[in-house]
Amino acid sequence: MSEASVPSNPLAGSAFSPRRGEADDIADVAAQVRRWYWQRISAMVLALCVVVHLAVMIYAVRGGLSGAEILARTRGSWAFGGFYALFVVACAVHVPPGLHNIAVEWLRWRPAVALLVARLFGLVILVAGLRAVWAVVAT
Repeated sequence: MSEASVPSNPLAGSAFSPRRGEADDIADVAAQVRRWYWQRISAMVLALCVVVHLAVMIYAVRGGLSGAEILARTRGSWAFGGFYALFVVACAVHVPPGLHNIAVEWLRWRPAVALLVARLFGLVILVAGLRAVWAVVAT
């Protein structure tokens, strides 16, 4: 086998780097690291939000409040709106990297397609969640 037929990049032609250069591979790794970082930061925010949400819900339900009464008390509250907007944004940031990894590793999707679909799903979460928060706070 001649040297010309051996690729210099071990990832060349793979699902992660089809016929691309080393600079592209480095950029891909940097993007993966950024997604990993933001997923971990958002997980920290989500952990705090889940604990606060559960504590408030348990306190409210044990106090005898129904769902309608809880909604009536939170309606127009910008503090609750801000908290739940943060919760929604953390979800929208946290979900896409995980979906991307599942699509690439388990479903064998191409990374670019998986990233696009995951980001679109994150956008749906963001829009739907903020719309729900707005519906509670603004009315």
